[in-house]
This record gives sequence, C-alpha cells and structure tokens, in this order.
Amino acid sequence: MIKRKQSEGFNLAFLDIMSCGLGAIILVFMLVKHNVADSSIELDNLKNDIQQLEEKKKVAQQTLQNITSQLAENTLEESVAREELKAKKSILSQTSADVESASQELELLKENIKTIKVLKKADLIETKPAQEEHYLLGLKVEGAKIAILVDSSASMTNEKLIDIIKTKGGTSKEKQHARKWIRTQKVVQWLLARLPKNSDVIVVAFNEKAIILGPKSWAKASGSSTINAILSDLNKLVPEGATNLQQGLQTINKFSPSNLYIITDGLPTKGESRYKSLNPFASCSSLSGKSNIISGECRVKLFKQTIKESAKSNVQVNVILLPLEGDPDAANQYWSWTAATGGLVLSPAGNWP
Repeated sequence: MIKRKQSEGFNLAFLDIMSCGLGAIILVFMLVKHNVADSSIELDNLKNDIQQLEEKKKVAQQTLQNITSQLAENTLEESVAREELKAKKSILSQTSADVESASQELELLKENIKTIKVLKKADLIETKPAQEEHYLLGLKVEGAKIAILVDSSASMTNEKLIDIIKTKGGTSKEKQHARKWIRTQKVVQWLLARLPKNSDVIVVAFNEKAIILGPKSWAKASGSSTINAILSDLNKLVPEGATNLQQGLQTINKFSPSNLYIITDGLPTKGESRYKSLNPFASCSSLSGKSNIISGECRVKLFKQTIKESAKSNVQVNVILLPLEGDPDAANQYWSWTAATGGLVLSPAGNWP
C-alpha cells in the first residue's frame, strides 16, 4: 500500500510541471506575437536607413570619383606646367647668355672703333661746315669717268613761272643773281668737292646749246686748277633760253663717261630730231616751230624721244631735280630713266646745299 501512495505523488507533480511549461510556452508565443508588429516597423525603418546610406554611399563614391579625376587632371596640368617652366628657364638662360655675349662683343667693337684712324678727305673746294640735313641721302659721287651736266636754261632762275617770266626780261646780271641759279652753282660745287681723287671729270652746261666748262676734255679731279677753271666758266654763264637735253647728252656722249650727274629742274622743251616726220608729235606744234608754248604731254614725249636717241645704257645716271612749278611729270620720268641705269633721282630740301 505504501508504494502505491508514492507513485501518485510523483504523477501530480509531473502534471503541474507540464502545466507550468505549457503556460510558459503560451506566454512566450503571446509575447512573440505582440513584438512582431513592432519588428515590422523597425525593419521598414532599417530598410529606409539602409537605402539612404546606399544613396549617400553612391553620392560619396561619385564625389570621390570626381575628386580623383580632377586630381589626375591637375597632376597632368602641373606636369605640363613644370615642363613649360623648365623650357622657358632654358630659353631665358640661353637668352641671358646671348645678351652677355652680345654685350661683350659690343664693348669689344667700341674699343676697336676707338682705335680706328679715320682718314679725312680734303675737299677740293672750300665749303662751309654742313650739318646732316645738308647732305643728300643715298647720293654718292663715284666713278672712274664722271660727267656733270648742268641745265642753264631760263627756268633755272626761279621756281615759280611768274618769277621766271619776270627774270627773262631782266639783265644778265639779274639772271646770274637769281636765287635758283645761285643754288644750282652751289650744287655743282658740292659735287665737285666730293669727286674721288683718282677720277676724271668733265662738266657740260646746256640750254639751247651745250658748252664744256673748264678743260675741254677729261681732267683729273684732284687738280685744283681743273676745278677752279670749271667754276670760273660756270660763274660767267647766264641762265637763259630753252631746255635742250639732247644737246647736252650728245656732247657728253663724245667722252663716254662711266657716271653721269644731271642738275636740272624739269623735262626738256626742245630737241634735235625732225619732229614733223614723227607721228607721236603731230599735235606738238611747239616742236615744229609753229608755237612758243609746249604742253606737259609734249614734254613727256620729247623726253622719251631724247632718251631713246641720245642716252647710253652703259652709263649710270643720277639726277638732282630742283623744283619747278607746272612740271609734275618730271620726277616720274627721270625716276624711270635713272632706275634703269642703277642711279637715283633726288629732289633735295630747299635749304640744301
């Protein structure tokens, strides 16, 4: 009987324990079910947070990529800038070296110039000291056989036509003392004063006719008696008559000069050809003796015909063209002629020489 009582006590306790366990399980289930709703909300929040973080991550990655790209670009630009700076430093260094070398050469040149002895050429004619503006730029008196052709026509007395006409009616002394003729004489003196010592010289004056001044043939430029004789004859001339360039050229051609210097103020007004038989001169009545007035067009035709018939191609021609009113074509025509010979046309300032 005692054994049966012990078995019943054990069973009751077991049932109690099982009941408590079942209750605990039910309580757990109830608690878990209550927390499920809260977990869903938290999960959504977590998902949102994760999404935001992902977006921030993408933005951060893009920013990082941009920074990396910009850094690479800046690095490349810096590298290029360094290379350019290096090249410029090299050029600057070379330039500095060149400047230093040039400075040394300049100093050496200055020292050499100081040691050079300048041989002063004595002028054959005594002239007043002249400033730079009194010299003709580009004109050099040179040649083995130098001929000087001086226009001594009536227009060589003055620049304006009205003054030329007035002087025509004056005395020989008034013509010789006319302003432009005095200047013409000074130009001849200037040329004679600068003749090379080893050259030969001859001077011819021309108006309607041509005459040789001084020695009647080639004379040494170094001879003072030669120069004095030329100037003496020049001072005796009276500027008058027409301008016959052909007469002057024909006289000069007899001596075959190497260089010719002409002092004149315009195109010729008279020639030596039979102009009546030449078609281009049909309208130029002055050249056929029917008129005393020659037009500018006819003067151009006359000049071209004169050069064609009397100018020598192997002679270098230089022309000193003094001013004359009413002859605008002179400079152009003389320039064409002298340029073909390698010479110059110069129209000097009023205060020269």
